[in-house]
Amino acid sequence: MTDTKIRTYTGETERDESARTDEQEHCPECGGRLVSDTEHAETVCSDCGLVVEEDEIDRGPEWRAFDSAEKDEKSRVGAPTTNMMHDQGLSTNIGWQDKDAYGKALSSRQRQKMQRLRTWNERFRTRDSKERNLKQALGEIDRMASALGLPENVRETASVIYRRALEDDLLPGRSIEGVATASLYAAARQAGTPRSLDEISAVSRVDRMELTRTYRYIVRELGLEVQPADPEHYLPRFISGLDLSDETERTARELLDSARRKGVHSGKSPVGLAAAGVYAAALLTNEKVTQNDVSEVANISEVTIRNRYKELLEASESTAAAV
Repeated sequence: MTDTKIRTYTGETERDESARTDEQEHCPECGGRLVSDTEHAETVCSDCGLVVEEDEIDRGPEWRAFDSAEKDEKSRVGAPTTNMMHDQGLSTNIGWQDKDAYGKALSSRQRQKMQRLRTWNERFRTRDSKERNLKQALGEIDRMASALGLPENVRETASVIYRRALEDDLLPGRSIEGVATASLYAAARQAGTPRSLDEISAVSRVDRMELTRTYRYIVRELGLEVQPADPEHYLPRFISGLDLSDETERTARELLDSARRKGVHSGKSPVGLAAAGVYAAALLTNEKVTQNDVSEVANISEVTIRNRYKELLEASESTAAAV
């Protein structure tokens, strides 16, 4: 008996709710479609003009903007979430300046209080050892990326790779710095802005052997798709560092393209080929640059440049003769 009453009551409730929803969507007088007039905070019928509701709550901003720049300036939303922070930027961050909202210096007592708040805030931002690990690693990635001049998208990708390694429990037996460095190296390769192992090792706290070993392990276990480094990806940075012309860069690309068709790339360091291509192109375009200048920018030996640039010129000459 009780079950029957409950079912009947439930059915009546569902019918009442559906009827109420139908009334909200259609005008009670003519059955027309209801529209919201945000300017007057009313709900009116589009057919007969009946005001169904008035004095509605406006959940939009209280300010008006007449262009996109003014809209961005007046907007008071928080920063977007990012994988480059261990808490994705959702927690509160207390600034390091000892000043109030008006820019005035705090008193000594207030400074002590703010310092204590900063200390407790840092403790509460990391709940367990896993978050402390992540915070340290992401700080390391940001430090190395800044030293190498890598863009923000590379830092974001490196942070995602490290998070995946942490979730898949790949860190036991490996240092935090090693996995963070390997993640950054892989992210730079994926983004087409690679850095050589020597450049990465120079700003890292791990040696080159540990870096290469950890990098292979991370790529294999996570199934990352990393293409072999292309020498042409290094050209813009080398050309910019030597202040050479666009014609030299175009000539260097042609030399590397000819070498690729002849199979000269096989088994050669992409950094060495790029540096040799820049030096050979500078000779062909009559730009004043020495092997020592290219060596310093590319961070490789002059011997490598001498050996490689001759191979590039020979490949270019044989390609031109074949044509």
